[in-house]
Amino acid sequence: MTYLYAIAAVMLAYLLGSLSFAVIVSQCMGLKDPRSYGSNNPGATNVLRSGNKLAAVATLLLDGLKGWLPVVLVKWFGHDYGLDEGTVAAVGLAAFIGHLYPVFFQFKGGKGVATAAGVLLGVDGLLGLATLATWIIIAFFSRYSSLAALAAAVFAPLYYLLGDRAAWYVDKSILLAIFVISAMLVYRHRDNITKLLKGTESRLGSSKKAVK
Repeated sequence: MTYLYAIAAVMLAYLLGSLSFAVIVSQCMGLKDPRSYGSNNPGATNVLRSGNKLAAVATLLLDGLKGWLPVVLVKWFGHDYGLDEGTVAAVGLAAFIGHLYPVFFQFKGGKGVATAAGVLLGVDGLLGLATLATWIIIAFFSRYSSLAALAAAVFAPLYYLLGDRAAWYVDKSILLAIFVISAMLVYRHRDNITKLLKGTESRLGSSKKAVK
């Protein structure tokens, strides 16, 4: 039965991750589909290009929530069903993959920054905050959201390793999940890496016309 509970948890996490809140929030607020303008990425940064900050914030929080929720639910209640840290790692990765390849949206999803942050916050609040702080610092000084995301992706597994026996005990399955999430984040930003190298990547706060 434990295996069935674990499989069910992973499947539900993937389905939750497959809810593309950039598209859902935009539809609910009467905005254009974020896949049709800007970077065509269904994420909070692209929704911000619509000129609607509330929609962007809602997308950011909901995308983060869908990464955080399955992780903490398994951590809080999983022991009652025989679920261990391996399941925690699996549901976090499943939610993240759901965001990248959502079954409800033709498997065309976002880059996963907010959802990854939610997963890390679920694994440990301090780990998530350290990674978010890295994003904020790099974004503040560089004004590049993509560069901040890449830096956070690189540092996340390092923070997890550095915190071993000081803030938490490293679990191999969770470490593997964080490495996979980080690698996939870098891969999903491959076009941004090219633009950064060419100097054509758009900066945060750059003047853009609102999308009608």
